[in-house]
Amino acid sequence: MLDSLKEVEGHSEAPPHLCMYLIPQGLDPAVLRDQLFELWNRKDLQTLHLAFLQGFSKLSEPLEGLLTILESCPGKQKGRSHTLGHHILMEYQTWIKEHPKLSISSLSEQQAVPLQCRALSLLTDTQSNFVESIINIYQLTSLDPAILSMHILRLQALNCHKEAAILSIKLKLQKELNMEEMCVPLILQGKLSLAESFVTGHSQLEQQLVVLLDSWCHPNFSVEEISKRFPRLSLSKHYMAQIQPKMLTKHILRLVEKFNINQGLCPNALHKRRLDSLRFLMYKRFVEKSMTEENWSDHVQYVLSDDLELQIHLVEMLMKYCSLQKAAQWSLRYKIPRNRLPCVVWETQQTLPPDLQQIGLSDSAQNEEWKPSQSHCEKFYQVPLTKDKVHFVDTPEALQRCRNVVLKEGSVVGVDMEWQPTFGCISAQQVALIQLAVLDQVFLLDLSANGFCQHPDTVSFIRSFFSNKNVLKLGYGMAGDLKCLLATWHQFLEEPLQMEGVLDLLSIHQKIQRGKVSRTHNGPKEVLVGEDSAEKGLSLLVQQVLGRPLDKTEQMSNWEKRPLRISQIRYAVADAYCLLDVYSVLSRNPAYFGLPADLRSISSSHSEKSGDKKKEKPSQAKQSKQALGREECQGAQRVSPPHPDTEKGLLCGEKPSEDSSILHPQQLRVVCDNMLQGLGRYLRCLGVDVVMLENTDDHRIAAKLAQAEGRVILTCGQPYQSLRSQVGEGRCLSLDCSEKARDQAVRVLRHFNVQPTPSDIFSRCQACNSDQYVAVPREDMIRMLKQKGFLQDQENTDPTLHTPHPQDEEKLGDILTSSMSTELPRYALQCRWAPLSGLDPDTLTFPGGAPIQLHTVPPTLLPRISLFYVCTRCGKVFWEGSHFGRVLSMFQEVLHITSKD
Repeated sequence: MLDSLKEVEGHSEAPPHLCMYLIPQGLDPAVLRDQLFELWNRKDLQTLHLAFLQGFSKLSEPLEGLLTILESCPGKQKGRSHTLGHHILMEYQTWIKEHPKLSISSLSEQQAVPLQCRALSLLTDTQSNFVESIINIYQLTSLDPAILSMHILRLQALNCHKEAAILSIKLKLQKELNMEEMCVPLILQGKLSLAESFVTGHSQLEQQLVVLLDSWCHPNFSVEEISKRFPRLSLSKHYMAQIQPKMLTKHILRLVEKFNINQGLCPNALHKRRLDSLRFLMYKRFVEKSMTEENWSDHVQYVLSDDLELQIHLVEMLMKYCSLQKAAQWSLRYKIPRNRLPCVVWETQQTLPPDLQQIGLSDSAQNEEWKPSQSHCEKFYQVPLTKDKVHFVDTPEALQRCRNVVLKEGSVVGVDMEWQPTFGCISAQQVALIQLAVLDQVFLLDLSANGFCQHPDTVSFIRSFFSNKNVLKLGYGMAGDLKCLLATWHQFLEEPLQMEGVLDLLSIHQKIQRGKVSRTHNGPKEVLVGEDSAEKGLSLLVQQVLGRPLDKTEQMSNWEKRPLRISQIRYAVADAYCLLDVYSVLSRNPAYFGLPADLRSISSSHSEKSGDKKKEKPSQAKQSKQALGREECQGAQRVSPPHPDTEKGLLCGEKPSEDSSILHPQQLRVVCDNMLQGLGRYLRCLGVDVVMLENTDDHRIAAKLAQAEGRVILTCGQPYQSLRSQVGEGRCLSLDCSEKARDQAVRVLRHFNVQPTPSDIFSRCQACNSDQYVAVPREDMIRMLKQKGFLQDQENTDPTLHTPHPQDEEKLGDILTSSMSTELPRYALQCRWAPLSGLDPDTLTFPGGAPIQLHTVPPTLLPRISLFYVCTRCGKVFWEGSHFGRVLSMFQEVLHITSKD
């Protein structure tokens, strides 16, 4: 042993401190264990290393001895790097490489199996290095699958579901185990990602997981079924929220794309997604009134398809939001059976004259004039081309004529693309129309034309066009366009599309905006970035450079329906041609806009900077990320002259300096991505103007809303990078998805220096974001409940329900005269109040068409509540309760509370 230690240490004689640890041949594992423990406790790692090497060599049965040591090793199941067990395994793996003849493969099956079973019993650990080391040393994957499966089931019985799943993945046992028994506990404990890992690579298991999750989206599904099957699982409210249909639908459709599974396997999730899309369309058309009748009709037909249940939902919604005539017309269109229709709709059908039995949509594709109205021309940018200069390209012959023009050397071509909104039902959107604009004409490549998209000449042209260095291609935010190109032509994934001679005007626009913000910093006055302009994105750039914005009414159109309407064609042409005009103006006088003489250098220098970032050290990259976050958030509402003490270190969520201007909640206008709906509800609760995306909405809708309404985007995760490239400087803020919604709300308020007061709480409708209410006294609420059949006479035995209180009449009079007396709710000054006389007495609907949601008012509430507040946009009914106190307590750290409050 002494000679061996000399050899290892490289000295002529052993160091004195090692002499007491000379290890005899045929060493008892228990003795070696005790010696290792002593050295470990003394933290003598150098001596410990030598003792490892000598000790393993002196064991008569190293594999068995290793198990004996590990079985009694403190912290053996934690497997962390600071434990003795981890050191033993690492040293043994180093040693066994020098002694391959002593591996488990050198033993007979009769000798190896008992050792493998002992090794398996050690694996209740989830630390990767520990588990993988044991598996490799004892070659556990060669053990009988039945023995391995039995160990997994034992872990399951001990409620070690996470450990069982990780170990089964490492042992490749997925096909030997029951998918539901393994994955259901994981999902209910918030570990869906681990369940995904369990099934990944096994197509049958992937499909089973999707089908399982989809079954939980069925209307008749009950969580009690799971509780009965897994009685030992404790289901918290937090984890139960993860298996609600709304959340499950997002995961299911994501998995369908990830695993390339037939959507027919998830009918419940698709139905839920389409139903949510229908609700969104109803809101856009009849509440927000921001969608044309033609576009609404196109999208409704796409979303409903041939789903009878959705068609019935449409009829019911039209009864609520529109009129019985419209509901009857759509029920006739879809030929809904009489027994599935409300009686009043059927009766309305019978009274409709023949000319009203079909939905009347204007045939604008044929009748609309190419030249818009004078008011439209004065308000929006107009293309200086007649209709005969716009050419549809849908045949190889037309494509050749287009090729001859746009591929001329030295050409400058404006490029844009359109695709059909899918509302989240299909993630990969394929291009329907490509617009190529040159100085005197515009070509519209109709990829929806039969056989044209995948024609070899079309594919060849697209490849040649984008790779031609001698043709300057102008775009705006082309990252999204290229993503859809790849979804349209999969061959560009196999043989990547070469992009040469492309200038993205988004980079130039960002530089203009940065220069604009910089110039405002040098002035003494605080300014609002983009003040007096609701335009964003390309429309803002066109307005800044050419004087008028783009008309974006047709942006969210059905671009696959033929023939296209004149208004759609006009929009498509303008989106591409305006790039030529913008580039021409910027090129003639770049200095005026704060740009270098060579506009192409902006894009290239931007790319170089991006490349440099990848080479940064982690610490530098982190600092750069923080700096970028400050830059992105700066100016999202107001930009003040920088203060030397506050110019650095202001990250999202930190308290701003006292010098920063304070914003009222009503001044902050945001759009929340669909992953931050909880955050959006809290911000609305505090008076912030919030638009929230539905689960079915594409993330890009956030950018469109931000551009159209001057809002700040609040998002998290991957969408941040694409969204921030589509909006103006500082208009996108990324938050931590792992934080609770309440903490996210505090971060946003602190970031923008918003200081809400108690009077701001509930000043906006939490359902629809409106800030206009109408006050309804108790006696009027009783009358309306009776009128709609929600309250019977026998329920009104309390005399207080019949006699209005004098103060109730006084309150109503105060509201109608806008005197804002002390009788009004605490948030009266932050709201707009409408007169009760604006309510239709027969239909009980507001001028916007929303009915009062009387079904939400419990009759038992009437004796206690003397005045109700109703949102005039959605009809939701509110009353004073205990919720105010909870919100006050939850956000007391950011509320500005005075002694009066």
